Amino acid sequence: MPDASLGLFLFIITLAIGFGVVNGFNDAANAIATVIGTRVLSPRKAILMAAFCNLAGATTGTAVAITIGTGILNQEVVSEFGYIPMIAALASVIIWTTLATYLGLPVSISHGFIAALATAGTALAGINAVLWGLTDRLTQTLLAVGTAPLLGFAGGFLLMIILLWVLHRTAPAKISSIFSNLQILSAAFMAYSHGKNDGQMPIGVITMALVIFHNDASLWHQLPYGDLWWVVAISALAISSGTAVGGWRVIRTLGTRVTTLRPVHGFAAEASAASVIEVASQFGIPVSTTHCISSAIMGVGATRRLSAVRWGVAGNIIAAWILTFPICGALGYLFARLLKMVM
Repeated sequence: MPDASLGLFLFIITLAIGFGVVNGFNDAANAIATVIGTRVLSPRKAILMAAFCNLAGATTGTAVAITIGTGILNQEVVSEFGYIPMIAALASVIIWTTLATYLGLPVSISHGFIAALATAGTALAGINAVLWGLTDRLTQTLLAVGTAPLLGFAGGFLLMIILLWVLHRTAPAKISSIFSNLQILSAAFMAYSHGKNDGQMPIGVITMALVIFHNDASLWHQLPYGDLWWVVAISALAISSGTAVGGWRVIRTLGTRVTTLRPVHGFAAEASAASVIEVASQFGIPVSTTHCISSAIMGVGATRRLSAVRWGVAGNIIAAWILTFPICGALGYLFARLLKMVM
């Protein structure tokens, strides 16, 4: 087993914090894009709300964090190769997400990390390094790649149709007033669900590093409270900081460029996407906040007419979703092979 030195352990913690920051750059920005795009909340207030709700979500469940730490790679591989798979996966997703964020493209941080972690394990110990069983979390996550966006689109479309039917005799000014308040609640729910799912990714990584460093698997049972409360705190802070510093390009893409949003549309998109994410979190399945909210926004926009959605922008988003897997997978494999030679 590679030397689990304090310096290497601290390097992993640093990478995990960087992972949380780029998550905030990109994924966490999805949670507040619509509430900013509809001008219901100012960016400052939306960020403060997202920070608090992400923290709340991260502290109310550990299923996704445990999936990241124990549900992707065989633990024998983790024991033999130590930090190498994590370093390779973290470096891969940080590089890709930073580039995508610069281009204003929302991508899936969780799927990028899982793809890189799986290929890193494969590079080190072959295909059997990955847990491929039908009941394993990786298989469930891959199934969710296709189903979560469809559910987000269908949920946004159907909820918007229902709202249009219920409110068809209500004055537009009254609708705007009602849903300006309701959208604050739906945005809070969206940020909370992000914390409960994507927000647990850095938590899972840091806890996995602690397990390797101390050679103590019982540490998983100390989440989210106990002696590991600081893991949750610094992970949530990293995500919130990333949202504040670098999320604006992605917020602009989702909040204003995919389709024209008013408060009622933002409410429908956020409520439907957050519901999909919350259900997945209960089962410990990492899903993409990006996929869910982006597809829900498209579904809401399509209720007016198909041309109300700017499909060129939507196509770029979908292309970025697809490219995340091969790019992060290839980088994870390459970095793992290189690290194996030097560590």
